[in-house]
Amino acid sequence: MALISGNTLFGRSLARQQVDTMFYIMGGPINDALLAAMAQGIRGIDVRHEQAAAMMAQAYARVRFRPGVCLGASGPGTINLTTGLANALIDCAPVVAFGGASPMAAFQTGAFQEIDQLSVMRPVTKYCDRVLDTARIPEYVDMAFRQAMSGKPGPVFIDLPGDLLYRQVDEDKVYWPPLASERVRSRPAAANELIAKLVERLAQAKRPIILSGSGVLWSQASQALHAFVDASGIPFYTTPQGRGVIPEDHPHAYAQARSTAFKEADFVLVVGTRLNFVFSHGKPPRFSPDACFARIDIDPAEATCSQRVDIPVIGDARAVLEQLTAAIAGRLSPQSFSAWRQTLAEIEEKRGPAAELKLSTDQVPIHPLRLCKEVRDFIDRDTILCVDGQEILNYARQSIPSYRPGHRLNSGPFGTMGVGLPFGIGAKAGKPDQKVVVLHGDGSFGLNGMELDTAIRHKLPVLIVISLNGGWTADPDQNKPGRNLGYTRFDKMAEALGCHGEFVENPQDIRPALERAAAAVAKGQTALVNVVTDWRARAVTASFTSFST
Repeated sequence: MALISGNTLFGRSLARQQVDTMFYIMGGPINDALLAAMAQGIRGIDVRHEQAAAMMAQAYARVRFRPGVCLGASGPGTINLTTGLANALIDCAPVVAFGGASPMAAFQTGAFQEIDQLSVMRPVTKYCDRVLDTARIPEYVDMAFRQAMSGKPGPVFIDLPGDLLYRQVDEDKVYWPPLASERVRSRPAAANELIAKLVERLAQAKRPIILSGSGVLWSQASQALHAFVDASGIPFYTTPQGRGVIPEDHPHAYAQARSTAFKEADFVLVVGTRLNFVFSHGKPPRFSPDACFARIDIDPAEATCSQRVDIPVIGDARAVLEQLTAAIAGRLSPQSFSAWRQTLAEIEEKRGPAAELKLSTDQVPIHPLRLCKEVRDFIDRDTILCVDGQEILNYARQSIPSYRPGHRLNSGPFGTMGVGLPFGIGAKAGKPDQKVVVLHGDGSFGLNGMELDTAIRHKLPVLIVISLNGGWTADPDQNKPGRNLGYTRFDKMAEALGCHGEFVENPQDIRPALERAAAAVAKGQTALVNVVTDWRARAVTASFTSFST
């Protein structure tokens, strides 16, 4: 009888799921499980804080369109994952997290680092469970990956009690389930009567628009959306998380006319995104009270949760978009809605020069929009851009376009600060041959700034650009509690950790600094450009919430 340990089963189980990278911090009882996974050829990237491990796993998932993996040691190590997992939950990103736990035999005895980790994880994951039998570890791992990617994607957590990891079992009695990766992804199509109803209402519309989100990414529906837009002639807009699904220089993209398009649209097709605060829940005055809303979502609860959904369509985004493209043949064409597009194009043409003029300001301190312009003009169309912060996030949203699916990452609707650098490192780990630029606010950078050390140690060179406005958000009156952080020389900090550092105070010096930093990155060295920006500059954006009654 050949015996095998739970640690070895765990390592082999990850390898069978074709995992090639995991993010973690060492500690009991997962050390030997980590070694077993590494023995299978899985790369381990140890970080400086577990929340960053979960964030890196999310970014890895977004650029690779497959689950990212992170691990934490028992107790506080596992609980530290929760911020990143909560962000992945709200962002519908497939992250598979494993947490070591105190021995099951010692549960409820006050064992070292004992806490009910499942109770902690339930609110921040799509699914969570605890291994109860060493021989069933492959089943639990397989379940985790299937749950993460099935239907609406999301994070999953599996609790690993230490005594079960180290227990030896008869290898012949271990059941190895069919691999999740060998199963064909389910792509449920929509009911034909709903497709017919949607097309009928769309054909009656005069001013339709499309709102798309990251569900298009997870359904790998970018080409299907592109084909539908081309075939129907409908203008499109995306959530911040869904940017790049269609290149934003497409002729049916009218970024400067967004507010007008929303207010005047008489038909709104929502694809793979929530109708949440990002779109003011679809309510007036941002949208017309007479507009018809159709929503495509793989999750029935999501598709019907909004009061402004007239036609809920349940199905996979790619499958439904392909159905729609076929169904509109003979009813709509690329020339459809030309008058509506012309209206939006005239607004775009009128507002574009004024917007570009704002971007080109030579003021000192540097305006964040000028910094965004320099970054926009410096990066290429394939660059993965991660943006994190408050003012700089909003300014970048207004001024830096995206052209590739999955190549724009930010904190998403949960608004988690500190994701920027972890996202950049996770994206670089997922696509090592891709250029990665992180545009950071100074406050948000401070939350996970020590991950520069992770980038250096693991040879994951990224270019970080910091908008150094001296604190949290803009505040002309300087009366926000805890707002002021000072003008930290993050470039010096970066140099101390082994990075290339630049400090910039004048707008004309931004481009040369970016070029020197990029040259360092090309040689394998992470680089940081620290740019002093105007603390008074405040980005104008839609109000997310109200604290008054």
